[in-house]
Amino acid sequence: MRLILLSGGSGKRLWPLSNDVRSKQFLKILKGPDNQPESMVQRVWRQLLTSHLAEKCIFATSANQSNMIVNQLGTKVPTIVEPERRDTFPAISLAASYLYSVQRVDLDETIIVMPVDAYVEDEFFESIKALDDVLADSSSDLALMGVQPTYPSTKYGYIVAERNSESEYFLNVRKFQEKPSEADALSLISKKNAYWNCGIFAFKLNYLIGKMKKEGIPTLYDRLIKQYSVLKKTSFDYEVVEKENRIAMLPYQGEWKDLGTWNTLTEEMSDSQIGLGTISSDSTNTHLINELHIPVTVLGVSNSIVVVSPDGVLVADKACSPRLKEMLAVDQRPMFEEHTWGTSKVLDYAKNGEEYEILTRRLMIGAGEQTGVEVHFKRLEVWSVISGTGEIYLDGKTFYVQKGFTCQIPPKTKHGIKAFSDLYLVEIQDGSPLEMDDVESFTFLWGSAVV
Repeated sequence: MRLILLSGGSGKRLWPLSNDVRSKQFLKILKGPDNQPESMVQRVWRQLLTSHLAEKCIFATSANQSNMIVNQLGTKVPTIVEPERRDTFPAISLAASYLYSVQRVDLDETIIVMPVDAYVEDEFFESIKALDDVLADSSSDLALMGVQPTYPSTKYGYIVAERNSESEYFLNVRKFQEKPSEADALSLISKKNAYWNCGIFAFKLNYLIGKMKKEGIPTLYDRLIKQYSVLKKTSFDYEVVEKENRIAMLPYQGEWKDLGTWNTLTEEMSDSQIGLGTISSDSTNTHLINELHIPVTVLGVSNSIVVVSPDGVLVADKACSPRLKEMLAVDQRPMFEEHTWGTSKVLDYAKNGEEYEILTRRLMIGAGEQTGVEVHFKRLEVWSVISGTGEIYLDGKTFYVQKGFTCQIPPKTKHGIKAFSDLYLVEIQDGSPLEMDDVESFTFLWGSAVV
């Protein structure tokens, strides 16, 4: 058995804490067994370790989220990185090609796909193991996990299932129902034996490799990753699950939650306040999360969520929070990012027509860490060290740096930085347009004069 853990999402439903880089699964809002802050992905990984499944896992994620996985879980976690985001079917296919052609996993091996952000009990992962038996005993091509609904939710898709005449522990899938109205959800639960679809699929590796060959998708990882950009953007549900006739479903009776909106996430927060501020005693069932160093006061506001971060400010009735994604029509660059080497935070941004842009960031490079060596083509950068010590690489030369050091990095100049102690610096970008992908990276062995 092998597990493919899907880590993606744009993070809009938990804005302003989440963004394209720091999606909901990386927010350290939950509390772990040691009473320390814990993210959803850390919680799931801890549970996988307890269930002895972690050694069978591989993450499928985007390039910007792979840094977060390394930061939170360590460098030994196996990760497949998409060259670009193309939805769940291409991502799962890429991971399957890696298992097949690189790790040489047997074609008869059971592959289980699951998201990394579900909030579940430890017993849930024992049921995950049973999907292998469901595939064998049902002779189905796919096996799914269905959660017994606790209320008529309009946020989840539903699996309509019926009893299997030869088994009492799994069901046959009859059809799927995407997010219904509350009345339809109630009817599905009470009359049609429907379950919440929690997005977990199981199949034999040979099943997906066969489908990839039929669609003309390369099954060799090295070839597929080069052709990834031409794959159709489509979900695994649409491309595979909804077209399959032989599907079994394993019912799960325990707790399962998708903490994808502020009203559901705050239900699992052990503290009503994180960060600097005050909530008045008459503000009942209200949560405050503040990532800034300015105090926030909540007075006489109940059943609400107040979130303050470098990306923005949210004040919302909890019941209305699922509509947040509809309100965020304009995309903006993340104002706070975590990297393998440290963090970056946008302090100021100005634009004057199409001719002039200037952006100021504060960077923190952790002791012993280093950025990659890279080149920008459309902007000038100025680095000013405000504390710590390190070494800067500029076009083949290295310079020892400490507090007060300032340097200018013209366009097309190879540059990078290594920290001896925690190193803080202010970076000013000057150019037009200031695009996040205006970068070319180079392999560099620190201490060498050649890139």
